[in-house]
This record gives sequence, C-alpha cells and structure tokens, in this order.
Amino acid sequence: MDQRLGYITLLVDDYDRAIDFYVKKLHFTLVEDSVITETKRWVLVRPANENSCCLLLAKAANDLQKSMIGNQAGGRVFLFLLTDDFDRDYKNLIDKGIEIEREPKTEPYGTVAVFRDIYGNLWDLIGPAVG
Repeated sequence: MDQRLGYITLLVDDYDRAIDFYVKKLHFTLVEDSVITETKRWVLVRPANENSCCLLLAKAANDLQKSMIGNQAGGRVFLFLLTDDFDRDYKNLIDKGIEIEREPKTEPYGTVAVFRDIYGNLWDLIGPAVG
C-alpha cells in the first residue's frame, strides 16, 4: 500500500495576500494557482525543494470558516517547518518581520522556535539536533 499526505487545507482571507506571504516571506514554491470559479481558486504552495505535501490555500467561504482563520489548531502549534539550516531560516523570519512567538530553544529533537503566519497560526521552525 502506498499512501502519503497530499494537501493540508489552510484557511485564508485572500488568495493573493496568502501567496505573497508564503512565497515571498517563507520562500515557498507556488505549485499551482488555478481558477475554479469567479470566487474560488485551487492554490497550492510548499517549501522549496520539497516534493511531498502541499498547503492548499483555501479562501474562507462562510462565517464559520472565516472565524477559524488563524486558529485552525485551537491555539496550538499547527504546522511544523523542518529545515536543514535553522540559523538561515530563523534569520529570514526576523528579516521579513515575521512575528516570533517563542525564541529558539535547544530540544533533544533539534533547535526550535515558534512563529506566527500572517493569520496568527502557530508554526514550529525545527532545525537538526546538534551533536
């Protein structure tokens, strides 16, 4: 059996604003941006050089969905961005003005910092364990 995660839905308020953040600030790759209807697009982004799971940037379509933007995990860390160079990517977060929720800390599994995306969702940036 061959299974893998394909997409994770991330509710957004505006497609272009979300694309701008993930592509220009986090340096993700825009995989697809296709118009489905006048109000709906199929927008996929993923970390550069990654060939697996994508984020599906989905514009909230009703009041319930709009109320979940930025709080898709109930205040817990929602997504985990693994990196081969923690210092490089942490510096990028700072340089791009991305809000840091928790400063870097060394854990048994690696160096980790928590940041917020433009909507308030919490992310872990995790670098390799040292030594």
